[in-house]
Amino acid sequence: MGRLQGKVALITGTGGGQGRVAALRFAREGAIVVGCDTNEDENRITADLLAQQGFVLHGYAPVDLGDHEQARAWIESAIAEHGKIDILYNNASAARFAPVQDMTIEDWHFTIRNEVDLLFYTTKYAWNHLAEQKGVIINVSSTAAWGGSKIAGISAHSAAKGAVVSFTRQLAVEGAPVGIRAVSLSPGFIATPGTAAFLENPVARAALLDGVLMDRPGEPEEVVSMAVFVASSEASFITGSDIVIDGGLLAI
Repeated sequence: MGRLQGKVALITGTGGGQGRVAALRFAREGAIVVGCDTNEDENRITADLLAQQGFVLHGYAPVDLGDHEQARAWIESAIAEHGKIDILYNNASAARFAPVQDMTIEDWHFTIRNEVDLLFYTTKYAWNHLAEQKGVIINVSSTAAWGGSKIAGISAHSAAKGAVVSFTRQLAVEGAPVGIRAVSLSPGFIATPGTAAFLENPVARAALLDGVLMDRPGEPEEVVSMAVFVASSEASFITGSDIVIDGGLLAI
């Protein structure tokens, strides 16, 4: 029996990268996985991968979680189909990058919308259902929340991910009386299809791995393994924490 047997886990951004790995791993651990993504084709690929292993990816795509009505509809559809929510894994995000003096107002708001607003919407609409199950919220932040970068252009991303950590702490405070745990994860540089171009560029790779004690990027599985632990009963005394998964980047 898996560590998440029978749990209904809502995972955002299941169309690729860490979200795809999370959908597969949570299903293997016995969870009923409800996914969504803005990219219908990529989400279908994830569904096919689960089907090949005998699992089902519930939910649908495309869903723009930055639109609160679409976020609410996705949550309500999960309740209509499964009757409960045990885990909300806020993985999805999107950001734009530019040095602060060059960043457009549009790009700043795009980043805040797609790294903070969408997380608030799903949490808001899932909250009462999570309380009924004494559930768990997992929010994906970043080491950008904790330190600056020599690579210019992450000001909006840093602000947004810092907000994720702070928001998660407050969720833990408000959630404790009703049995909800809330934890954020702060990965460092992770090898995903979205970061492949940086890894293939020797200059960019060297800059991104500067200070990483393990001298390599992380793998999505290494982040998702922590998420599985946090979602399980093994982590029942953990709430309000931000767990850094960065190969030692912040140790220096």
